[in-house]
Amino acid sequence: MHQAFKFCPQCATPLALITLPEDGGDKERLRCPACDFTHWNNPTPVLAAVIEYEGKILLAQNAAWPGKMFALITGFMEAGEAPKEGMVREIREETSLETSALNLIGVYDFQPMNQVIIGYHAVCHGQVKLSPELVDYRLFDHDKVKCWPAGAGWALADWLRSRGLEPQFVKLPPSVDAKH
Repeated sequence: MHQAFKFCPQCATPLALITLPEDGGDKERLRCPACDFTHWNNPTPVLAAVIEYEGKILLAQNAAWPGKMFALITGFMEAGEAPKEGMVREIREETSLETSALNLIGVYDFQPMNQVIIGYHAVCHGQVKLSPELVDYRLFDHDKVKCWPAGAGWALADWLRSRGLEPQFVKLPPSVDAKH
């Protein structure tokens, strides 16, 4: 269980793992023994885009990642923002590209980071200018791109299959697998 919360945000009492009956049976959650606050620990929605740019797939390297791993453009939705609007905004913020088409690929469970990935295919144009979050990007031919068996990598694999291509997967070391 992901335990980001240690204290109750309502009364500052230390939270405890307490089992109580809920719909579907007993459930252990971080709860406040003083005021009954429950930390639900629901997954965070994350947006991810398979970007087609100049006939190729654009993958970028995050400044915080070790090594030379390249992945999809991803980001969090803002409050009051629809997923499609958020994806267009994230693409523009991280690459300076404009999106002319955006279609849902699928939704993917990513439990290591307590996230739900909403994967899109985006057709983009303009001149790439990376945000400070990203240090590099590469363009890959559709039949040469490698997928990763985690998170947004499944969206890329499904998109390739929708184009009649069988995805090829890289093997991730355990330390990287949990982060991407």
